[in-house]
Amino acid sequence: MCGIVGVVDFNEKYPISEQILRPMTDKLFHRGPDDSGFYIGTCVGFGFRRLSIIDLEHGQQPFYSQDKTIALVCNGEIYNYKELRQELQQKGYRFSTQCDVEVLIPLYQEYGKDFIRKLNGQFAIALFDRDEQTLILARDHVGIVPLFYTLQDGVLIFASEIKAILAHPLAKRRVNVRGLDQVLTYPGLVSPTTMFEGIHALKPGHFLIMNTRQQSVHEYWDLNYPSNTLEDHPDDYYVERLDELLNKAIRYRLNADVPVGYYLSGGLDSSLIAGIVHNISSSSERHAFSIGFTDHEHDERAYQNLLAQQFNATRHEVIFDWDSVADRLSDAVYYAESPLKETYNTCSLALSEMVRNNNIKVVLTGEGADELFAGYVGYRFDELRANGGQDDAFDVEKIMENEERSKLWGDSNFFYEKNYYEFRETKLAIYSEALRERFSDFNAVDSNLIDKTKLVGRHPIHKRSYIDFKLRLSDHLLADHGDRVAYRNSVEARYPFLDVELIEFAKTIPPRLKLNGLIEKYIVKKIAENYIPFDIANREKFHFVAPGSPALLKQNIEWVEDLLSYNTIQRQGYFDPDTVERIKKMYRRDGFKLNLPYDSDLLIIILTFGVFLEQFDIGGYS
Repeated sequence: MCGIVGVVDFNEKYPISEQILRPMTDKLFHRGPDDSGFYIGTCVGFGFRRLSIIDLEHGQQPFYSQDKTIALVCNGEIYNYKELRQELQQKGYRFSTQCDVEVLIPLYQEYGKDFIRKLNGQFAIALFDRDEQTLILARDHVGIVPLFYTLQDGVLIFASEIKAILAHPLAKRRVNVRGLDQVLTYPGLVSPTTMFEGIHALKPGHFLIMNTRQQSVHEYWDLNYPSNTLEDHPDDYYVERLDELLNKAIRYRLNADVPVGYYLSGGLDSSLIAGIVHNISSSSERHAFSIGFTDHEHDERAYQNLLAQQFNATRHEVIFDWDSVADRLSDAVYYAESPLKETYNTCSLALSEMVRNNNIKVVLTGEGADELFAGYVGYRFDELRANGGQDDAFDVEKIMENEERSKLWGDSNFFYEKNYYEFRETKLAIYSEALRERFSDFNAVDSNLIDKTKLVGRHPIHKRSYIDFKLRLSDHLLADHGDRVAYRNSVEARYPFLDVELIEFAKTIPPRLKLNGLIEKYIVKKIAENYIPFDIANREKFHFVAPGSPALLKQNIEWVEDLLSYNTIQRQGYFDPDTVERIKKMYRRDGFKLNLPYDSDLLIIILTFGVFLEQFDIGGYS
């Protein structure tokens, strides 16, 4: 994995040179400290930073077609490249390296833009076809790898991170208040929205085409659950097939010319991955990375130690003291390029730093299992609500809430995260008078964030899974919580549960094997019993919540107090300083405790938004 940047100007109005591209790639040094490269054409330029993982000596980018008419840069891993390479060799194509990315240009030559549909991987691709005068940008199926773009005076500028786009002379840095409202309202940002006005995230499972005539964005994949839940096979078939596919996904992700480690939290998902890794390669030395906490409530070191010993892994741990959150918070915001809803990213930064300090570049992580296999408490609440019936009592506020739910999900009875009509009043109280006056222009609830046709007639578990993928996974858990905190320390995270072949099969698994009674991730636990101790496979899910702004306020940190001061909030112009003062007073009360994750930590969003403004040198609202 690496970092990519590019500029396309079919009008040839602005010069494209290495002097323009290099400051952009410099901003991505953390994504690829091992090498760099550039391609300069008459109307296009690519820049590249490399983190060397496969074919260390010959994997330099950009890649070119034999006649040099096609140029390509890719941030990512193509896991099925060996199968694709064999297929292409049978068609007469020749290869000069062992790099996974080398298959992409021959695939494009053979299949055109449909080459993306052949891929199993995590990737952001930029390909320029000089003869066709066409640029293609593509992002992987679920959005593991980021890709951002902006169009300024006819010039398309793109990059793996927004900070690289901002290094281009034409780029503007203005707050997108719709993005701010999304962060307040949902788990995080939702592609294509970013925190910067005019800068867009290419949506997962989409590709962009730009030529001399037009620019357009197209979908090539989506998590589309079946509208019926017919069971065509016995339970053992689903367990055995999922086990087989998870093993295959992990084998794919162990492929590297550098050591591959894994995160080990002590929970089900990371423990299962560790067990399968050991089963696949018991003779290989593996490094396990864990985080421990000084407070007993959050600490899982006993489980981590047990598993590391059983799998003969070299275990590394970092003990995180919550008093050090403030030391890493600015860093977390800078790399997330967004305000944060929680402080846990600071722990993840410490974890990836430990990985890099032990000379490991690649780690496997269990992200994605909760969204695919009903791992969150919301899935259980859906089950309880379904068994408890509906409340038919007449209530005006309930009617308004149902209208919001119908607008968002196409179902007035579906509850996700919070009551949005009720939360609207909270947002209006938080925003400054200037933003309240134009609230209807950026209210996130009025946006069409998901394809509601893919919720109609679906089982409640599938419905929630689809929404989780769209609103929680891609732009939050895989972005500010995953990609950014890993690459801050030049570490590539790989996600076996998000293998596209595994996901396609998971869509066919009967919902009762995901949530069995009130047992979440039932089928995953059945598989885990083959690899890890029964007690760990079946232990109750550990709901980890990091201390938030109330804990920060108690430390009386000067820069925190300054960013939350009445004068600073008033000067920034986005929030109501009187409301912020009331929230601070409430959060400082003795014994006050947010009921996370059900309550929103409003003050941590306000604080990290202030950090965001400072880090990206953005002035107050005007």
